[in-house]
Amino acid sequence: MKYGRTLLLAGSAALLAGVFSHSGKVHAQTTPATLPPKEVAHILVIGATQGWEHDSIPNAMARIWQMGHDTKLWDATLRTDYELLSKKDLNAPAGRNLNRKNLNYFDALVFTSPTGEMPLTDDQKHDLLSFVHDDGKGFVGVHAALDTNYKWPEYGEMIGGYFDQHPWMTFNAPIINEAPDFPAVRHFPHAFTKRDEIYQAKDWSRDKVNVLLSLDPTKLDYNNPRVHRTDKDFAVAWSKMYGNGRVFYSTLGHTPESWDDPDITKMYFEAIKWVLHMTEGSTASQPRAGM
Repeated sequence: MKYGRTLLLAGSAALLAGVFSHSGKVHAQTTPATLPPKEVAHILVIGATQGWEHDSIPNAMARIWQMGHDTKLWDATLRTDYELLSKKDLNAPAGRNLNRKNLNYFDALVFTSPTGEMPLTDDQKHDLLSFVHDDGKGFVGVHAALDTNYKWPEYGEMIGGYFDQHPWMTFNAPIINEAPDFPAVRHFPHAFTKRDEIYQAKDWSRDKVNVLLSLDPTKLDYNNPRVHRTDKDFAVAWSKMYGNGRVFYSTLGHTPESWDDPDITKMYFEAIKWVLHMTEGSTASQPRAGM
C-alpha cells in the first residue's frame, strides 16, 4: 500500500506502542545531552516513498519521535508527504486548515528510507539544499535515503553518493568501527556483526566523507555479480559537511527489528544530536586503515 498523510495522524498511538520498548521509554542509552539546548530543537522526519516501501519506515519514524519525546531534546514532526520541504508560506486551498510550518521552522531534516524520484519543484529542491548548505542545518539519511533522487545530482553531492545494489541482501554483516571517537559510533566495538541490508554506493568516495563504519573486506564473498566496487570499500556509515550543514548517513536500519536494537537506535539518536550541533565529531576524510 502507499503511505498516505493519515498514516501518522490516525492511529499514531497504536503505531508508536508497537515499536516502543516494554517500559514505554526509549532505551536507556539514549540519555539527554550533558548540555541541553536552551530551546527544544525541531526536526522534520519524512517517510514518503515513490518506489519500494520499506516495512521499517513506520518503526523508524516512531522511534525518532520517541527519542525526542523521552529526552526533551527535540520535537519531531512526522510526515508522509513532501509539502513542508519548502521555505515558502503554504497557501492552503479553500476549506483546508493546513499546518503552515515550512523548512524555516526546522533545525534538522531526517529522511527515513525514501525511494524513487521525489516529486519536488525546482523551488523545493533549492530550498532543501539551502536549508543545509547555506543555513547550516542538519540532515540525517536512513538506509534508502541513498536510493532516491538519482535525477537530482546535487542531492547525491549533499548525501555523498547513490545506491548501487545490496550485493549480499540481508545478511550478518561484518562491520569495522573506523571512528571510535565519533559520538554516533563510539558505543560500537572495533569489530562487530549486525544483521542488516548493506548498500553498495556509487558516485561515492571516502575522500569526500569521513567513514565511520565499513564492512570488513576480509570477510566478504566477492563471487557475486552485484559486487561492483573493485576497491572493496563498502561504507556502512559516514559523516560529512555540505556547505555549512552537517550530514550523517548510514545504511543500517533496513529491517523493522533493527529499530528495536539499542545499538542502532543509539547511533541514530547520537547522529541527530550531532547534526543539531549538540555534540562534536569530525567530518575530515581518513585513509582506509591498513590499506
